[in-house]
Amino acid sequence: MGRNYPHLSLEERRKIAKWREAKMPVPEIADRLGRAASTIYRELKRNFFDDKELPELNGYHAVAAQEMYEQRRAVHRKMIVHPELKEAVEDRLKAGWSPEQIAGRMRLERHLVRVSHETIYRFAYSKDGREEQFYRHLPEHRKRRRPRGHRRHNRTHIFDVQSLSHRPDRISERTEFGHWECDLMMFRKEHGKVNVTSLVERVSRYAVVMRNEDRQSKPIMEALISGLAPLPADARQSITFDRGTEFSAWRHLKDGIGADSWFCDPQAPWQKGTVENTNNRLRKYLPRSTEPTALTNRYLRSVCHRLNSTPRKCLGYKTPAEVFESKLIEIQNRLE
Repeated sequence: MGRNYPHLSLEERRKIAKWREAKMPVPEIADRLGRAASTIYRELKRNFFDDKELPELNGYHAVAAQEMYEQRRAVHRKMIVHPELKEAVEDRLKAGWSPEQIAGRMRLERHLVRVSHETIYRFAYSKDGREEQFYRHLPEHRKRRRPRGHRRHNRTHIFDVQSLSHRPDRISERTEFGHWECDLMMFRKEHGKVNVTSLVERVSRYAVVMRNEDRQSKPIMEALISGLAPLPADARQSITFDRGTEFSAWRHLKDGIGADSWFCDPQAPWQKGTVENTNNRLRKYLPRSTEPTALTNRYLRSVCHRLNSTPRKCLGYKTPAEVFESKLIEIQNRLE
């Protein structure tokens, strides 16, 4: 097991300053602090206060040493030193990218100056970032970092379905293209019955969003058939649903485009986690307060384009559109 070397604290720096002023040898200081002598030598060299105008003030001072240490430790400093980098990060955040997606895409594109996702978060919640209210550009818009909660689901059961436990491993392991997950996104009751179907391909994470006028199952299945029919058969092999009654007309889907249907266990929508995660991203553009008049086909296509052109960590920071297109080309080549 590797050894852990915690950083010197302000209290330790105060002791070093006091003992150095008393002319105590470095090895003895190290022994009293339980530190390696090299650590103390390095500390004295790195954090030596040097004033060119008032040389009589030169020396090792605890508070000044702590400030120099904190300045070096400020991982978000790169965002301050390179304003063009901060501007690029901010533009991508405004476009709906997450800090992890931004950092991953920078690595993929081999930017000369790039940041990690942690650097972006730390800058957003640093003193400088708070003054700019930089956190407002983050996906969750939170003033403080906190663990995410868990959604609760209460769906009506349906029976006589193909259970997810019988779904082939090649689908579960994402080794075969053309298998989708589907869910409905609901809005406030006062806006009526209009809802949105969210559909995501499991391998590429490619998303499709469609408007529905109500929750009747057969029209929803007809919309799925219409949306997926232009694709090659190998690109629309199956769809996984939860057990909501809006998906009870699944046999109609099989008759229409030949796609198999798989269903999660009762009250286990997390088993289709790909579409659940996609819904979380979609909520940025389609909050529950969205009015039906805003759900035009043009707007929904623009939302899909934004999601599908955003790099994903699970795809090696390629975009869903890039992966989806490459898979379609592979199918086309096989058919030829």
